Amino acid sequence: MQMIDLMEQALRLGELPRELAELAQEIDQVRAGKIARPVREIVPLGIRVHTLSIRCLTQLDTLAGSQYAAMKEGAEALADMAETVLGVAFAAGTCTQAITDRTNVLTHEAADQTASTARERLGEASEELRQVADVYREFSQRLTVRLVTPAARIEDGRLIARALDRPAATPVPPALPSKPAPLSGPRR
Repeated sequence: MQMIDLMEQALRLGELPRELAELAQEIDQVRAGKIARPVREIVPLGIRVHTLSIRCLTQLDTLAGSQYAAMKEGAEALADMAETVLGVAFAAGTCTQAITDRTNVLTHEAADQTASTARERLGEASEELRQVADVYREFSQRLTVRLVTPAARIEDGRLIARALDRPAATPVPPALPSKPAPLSGPRR
């Protein structure tokens, strides 16, 4: 278990809702337009959402390998956070799908000429980012409250100490003596 600055992690979690909401708003702006140049209009957004997805996954990894996992409800929060990271990844993939849907117009006559399919995909991505932003806001608030509440800090300190003192999952058997110990008592 690596001991990390959890207040810094809470601040990082707290930055995500704003970033996610801004991306959702930018996606909505592209969605409202003609989407005449999907590669130029959607790709930069897709890259930013994918990059944010990687950041979220990295933060999940950092928290999972830290004392956070030993804190009260830490393991459950990590499981919820994994689902939330999946939501960001889904939004990133949906942006990529919108690019494909819109660029199909260039290669297939039967493709959607109105960009409605791409708009629908972008709407899904935007909605997912908004939902994820709300969840990250809750993660940040819960962690911050635990860190600043004296009783919670004491409780978490005990849980972390217990996790640090935990013996190995499979105890190592004592080493066998190199020569047998002499027998005590009379021999018969």
